[in-house]
Amino acid sequence: MVALCYNHAPFLPEALDSILAQTYPNLEVILVDDASTDASAGILTRYAAANPAWQLLLLPQNVGNCAAFNRAYRQSRGEFLLDFATDDVLLPERVSQQIAAFQKLGARYGVVYSDAELIDERSQLVRYHYRRTAEGQLVPQPASGDVFADVLARYFISTPTMLMRRTVLDDLGGYDEQLAYEDFDFWVRAARNWQFYFFDEVTTRKRLHPTSMSRRGYRPNDPFLASTIQVCRKALALCRTPAERAALTIRLRWEMRQAVRWRNFREAEALYSLLKQVAQPQLLDQLLSKYAKVAASIRGLPKS
Repeated sequence: MVALCYNHAPFLPEALDSILAQTYPNLEVILVDDASTDASAGILTRYAAANPAWQLLLLPQNVGNCAAFNRAYRQSRGEFLLDFATDDVLLPERVSQQIAAFQKLGARYGVVYSDAELIDERSQLVRYHYRRTAEGQLVPQPASGDVFADVLARYFISTPTMLMRRTVLDDLGGYDEQLAYEDFDFWVRAARNWQFYFFDEVTTRKRLHPTSMSRRGYRPNDPFLASTIQVCRKALALCRTPAERAALTIRLRWEMRQAVRWRNFREAEALYSLLKQVAQPQLLDQLLSKYAKVAASIRGLPKS
């Protein structure tokens, strides 16, 4: 388990106590602090001293989530990896349940993911990641097996719930450190050659708070949008079938509309350029592209 921290001091004790509460007996724990500016390093140091089997990496400079994770992953030895953000909370059976699920699956299964509770800053339940219809159907609909087209077209995986087979990360060379965030890129590259499995249990409590990464997406000057465009370019190179290209078309249209909505006009132009390589643009695509180009020119934005 890689427990990755950046300014999580208010939430750290609950997160680290949830590691200690795990029922799985053979847990390798590597604590990583990505040069936090709050009291996180001191809390991590105290827990590491109380648990000598835990490893502690206090990074002197902030390197970002992808690089920080990779440093710990490369010195880990476990057959499975859990990327645990220390503002979240693990339920006690989390690791045991997902390891047991892996043991029932074939060797091509590289990721097991599940449902999650979404909690607020006071650890109060907000809702579940998957909503249930009156008929008991989950929304968004999870997918298992070959999910490459699914991860292109839509978001449905709760990232903190994933347990990854080590060989998947080995095949990918870890996370791409050129990107600002990891999950979309990991899903795309991993799903090309590995199967995913949805384990229908709540295993994790995912924290919602103003500084969480998920709260910064699709806002003006979104720091992650450039990475999203890079991943879409990778996805285009990986597509093999018309169905997969159709799924990527859905993604590109969604991302372009969000870019225009939040006034990221140069990024919208880049997404439209990609869209033209995948499918015939629709009238709305063309109009949004023209609007973005004019708006970017008026604002004097540099070309992407």
